[in-house]
Amino acid sequence: MQEIKSVQDLEVQGKRVLLRTDFNVPVKEGKVVDDARIQAALPTIKLLLERGAAKIIVLTHLGRPEGKAEDALRVAPVLARLRELVDSSNIEMLENLRFDAREDANDQSFAQELAAQGDVYINDAFANSHRAHASMVLLPTLLPSAAGLGLLNEVEHLQSALVPPKGALAVIGGAKFETKIPLFTKLMGVYGELLLGGALANDMLKARGYPVGGSVVSNQPVPPLLAEDERIKLPTDLIVGDVEQKAERSTLVNDIRVNERAVDIGPLTALAWAKKITEAPFVLWNGPMGVYEDGFIDGTLLLAKALVEGKAKAVVGGGDTAAALSSMKFDPERIFVSTGGGAMLQFLADGTLPAIEALKN
Repeated sequence: MQEIKSVQDLEVQGKRVLLRTDFNVPVKEGKVVDDARIQAALPTIKLLLERGAAKIIVLTHLGRPEGKAEDALRVAPVLARLRELVDSSNIEMLENLRFDAREDANDQSFAQELAAQGDVYINDAFANSHRAHASMVLLPTLLPSAAGLGLLNEVEHLQSALVPPKGALAVIGGAKFETKIPLFTKLMGVYGELLLGGALANDMLKARGYPVGGSVVSNQPVPPLLAEDERIKLPTDLIVGDVEQKAERSTLVNDIRVNERAVDIGPLTALAWAKKITEAPFVLWNGPMGVYEDGFIDGTLLLAKALVEGKAKAVVGGGDTAAALSSMKFDPERIFVSTGGGAMLQFLADGTLPAIEALKN
């Protein structure tokens, strides 16, 4: 990939810096409840202050207000938390960019209005860099621009995940099989095995002739070459529940009933896959193994525990996967947790992202 300019190489002394971050963090009762994404931007912010930036104007989005102002999605709590972490009067934050419909529409006039408020632009919003939005892909073409330390760190780790050591293991969960076909094709060229969980496994089980009952599946059939690839490993047992979630049981994959849906990998699969994780030299993991948001977290937690207690280097991404790891103590030098879910997957598939390409121009 063509090199992108680093914030370390950009002259910021006495200048107004537009810093695009992804501070799309959970806020409850006016308080930020998880500041991991804010913490990830601190090295860049501190570097800018040390190098004499006259003002840092933070740009971020929060939630999906669809072009209309919503009090629950105002950035005031985010700015308050940032100021608790960095004591400087030189930091400001513009209101939620997505309150203006022109942001998502990638509108040139909106980018120009933002550009008028700064002298240079820094992108430290890796998790949003797969979005072709005005502040991501147009704004960097209007000002001297560079990548923040967090974005550069993401790129470095994800590039390493594309050239893993022999015997490396990829673990992919979540849904939307049809959007991940390019990713699977890419990974199968460099990884020894690919473990599929979540709704992705349902699609592959169906393609291999297993019953899936009322489980979530894609509308697009699995390509035969992927369905037949023996390096793609599927659960041998599952936790299933009836469609009304009144009962749950563990069963082998050939015994899902019509009125049941898969909600997690089963205990036999979880133990077997945990063993694979402890024996692998490198692990790439994105996405939970079950319906995490509904509380079916046991399979994901068991794999996270194996990763934390093992010795493998790892790159991990996706909100639920990161949440599982955050409940445990782990070595950040060995296990890199990406701030991006969708951005991580798209980078792995394409080797770049729209906002990264914009920094090259």
